[in-house]
Amino acid sequence: MYAELLKIIEGGLSKDPQKVASYAKLLAQNYAKDGDSKSADRIMRLLENKRSPLVYLDQVITPPVDQETRLSIADFIMPGAQAEIPFIFSDTLKSKLDVFIGRLAHRNELQAAGITLTSSLLLYGPPGCGKTTLAHYIAQRLDLPLVVARLDSLVSSLLGNTSKNIRQICDFANRQPCILFLDEFDAIAKARDDQHELGELKRVVNSLLQNMDEFVKSGILIAATNHQDLLDKAIWRRFNTIVEVGKPDMEEIRQLLALYLSRGYVDFTQDARKWDNIVQLMAGSSAADIKSICQNTIAHNIMAKRPKVTYADVLLQYYHFKNHNSTSFKELIKFLSTYDVNQKLIAEICDISLRQVRNYLTHTA
Repeated sequence: MYAELLKIIEGGLSKDPQKVASYAKLLAQNYAKDGDSKSADRIMRLLENKRSPLVYLDQVITPPVDQETRLSIADFIMPGAQAEIPFIFSDTLKSKLDVFIGRLAHRNELQAAGITLTSSLLLYGPPGCGKTTLAHYIAQRLDLPLVVARLDSLVSSLLGNTSKNIRQICDFANRQPCILFLDEFDAIAKARDDQHELGELKRVVNSLLQNMDEFVKSGILIAATNHQDLLDKAIWRRFNTIVEVGKPDMEEIRQLLALYLSRGYVDFTQDARKWDNIVQLMAGSSAADIKSICQNTIAHNIMAKRPKVTYADVLLQYYHFKNHNSTSFKELIKFLSTYDVNQKLIAEICDISLRQVRNYLTHTA
């Protein structure tokens, strides 16, 4: 319980009743989990009998704002505010996440044993592969709110304001038990030797490093980037856990397709050959791309008042997605034919005659 006690003392010394109440409530919950209901009840009675109004996590919390634009620079997402997130990942990735989550769940015991570990995680990899979803998943597993930095408003045009905003977010996240999530991390953590950047960037990175060092002593920090090669070298040393989040493998693709297409009535679920064709077709796609293709397929069918999602429907939406809806009848017909869609169905899909389909295929043979 050392982390909670330190936060309560910090809140008392800084005369911050919200911080005291939030961490006292967390301390009571941890006592209850450990079977010490007497101590838990005593803390909760003290909180309930306090005459001055206290702000709890389940009440309205106002995130910090940029002084120039007055726009919010962070979103505060309560646990349970979103539906349960189905997340499909490899056994290797799950193992790394379990180690990180396990350290957080047993942080009090580790501290009691004299082991001090900073709670910081860096996720990197191609866009659309689930880094943001992973942050939400970890928050759900730990039953903690997620403070998500808004990089669009955090980076200010006024000299010095970006560093102040970073400080504001860290101070805000430090006031209650939560996870601080910095997405698109490279926007504020670029290498300081970049010749194309102005001196202000160096000041921002220096400020970021100082605030990170202070925050991770007792707070939980997750950062994500699509451009890990742009990060300052000193940034990497601030994370005790670094995880690459890559594109899904074939088994993950199969599971993602089954998950997202289950929202419609699929008429080829028992056809292994068609499923294998689609899985092979999706190889190299990100999880976000697969989700978009499946959702486009179901949406198209709903608007067309067609109750069943067919094999050809998925192929068609895949083709449109990969070709940015730039449709060449010749290429589309050839594509569908390659994946064993019969000529009559191709004619229906493309709204042309069967003779035209045969002519296109004859001239491309």
